Amino acid sequence: MSGDCDLDAGPDPARFAAGAAEPEINETVDDPVYAIGVGPGNPEYLTPRGERAIREADVVVGFTTVVEFVEEKTDADLLTCGYEDEAAALEEFAERVAAGESGAAVAMGDPNHSGYQFVGKVQDAVERASTNPDSHARQDDIKRGDSDVPVRIVPGISSLQVAASRARTPMEDTEFVTLHKSGNLEADMDRLAAAADDRHLLVLPRPYDRMPADIAAFLLEQGAEPTLEALVLERLSHDDEEIHRFTLAELSEHAGGNGKDGTPFSDLVVLAVRQPV
Repeated sequence: MSGDCDLDAGPDPARFAAGAAEPEINETVDDPVYAIGVGPGNPEYLTPRGERAIREADVVVGFTTVVEFVEEKTDADLLTCGYEDEAAALEEFAERVAAGESGAAVAMGDPNHSGYQFVGKVQDAVERASTNPDSHARQDDIKRGDSDVPVRIVPGISSLQVAASRARTPMEDTEFVTLHKSGNLEADMDRLAAAADDRHLLVLPRPYDRMPADIAAFLLEQGAEPTLEALVLERLSHDDEEIHRFTLAELSEHAGGNGKDGTPFSDLVVLAVRQPV
């Protein structure tokens, strides 16, 4: 699963990560791998628990931009990757963990908000390396929980939580949908359309085919009220944080772009659509 996979056909690593509750872990006896949310990008939002897990690790793995964010907080060996070499980096990480090193996998924000595909890939790699000498064994041939190395999530602060604060959209009155993942998004878009009549929306767009304006245009096509307030919140918690305010109809005028140059917004963005009070 941490190798090549077609998420339109499956398996989806997010489903693997959410397949069962975490096992009981005694952190004074067990040596779990930590999947850590490092926050939205401002160092003040990295939790003390996450920082300690990173500091105590022998090896840290994650996308290059995330690892760079925490590299000064640890003496661990750092394994960085992009999408193309993610599988190879996770395989090396898992083999070192299986050999007895302590490991931490880092992701932006909070894994519980938009990171379960990454958590699933980490867990899959760790379980394969620690239960079968053939690291290329199929996940179907490994029983969940056979691994002696559990994976524990350390929650972080998500840009979604910051966005909810800026937009004043209480989570209990809000439909949250992440589009920031691989695979088919039809069911997620349907959830947004169904909730648009009576709940606030908080959306993590997917660069660059499901950006805020594209989502606004979709909602209008599905019958959403054009005058709903739409906030595009960029680079939350950073010094250059910016909030753009539109009606849903105004935002939709920017739809239909192709790639980074086809949108006025960055990839570090959250869309909030507010219901009138």
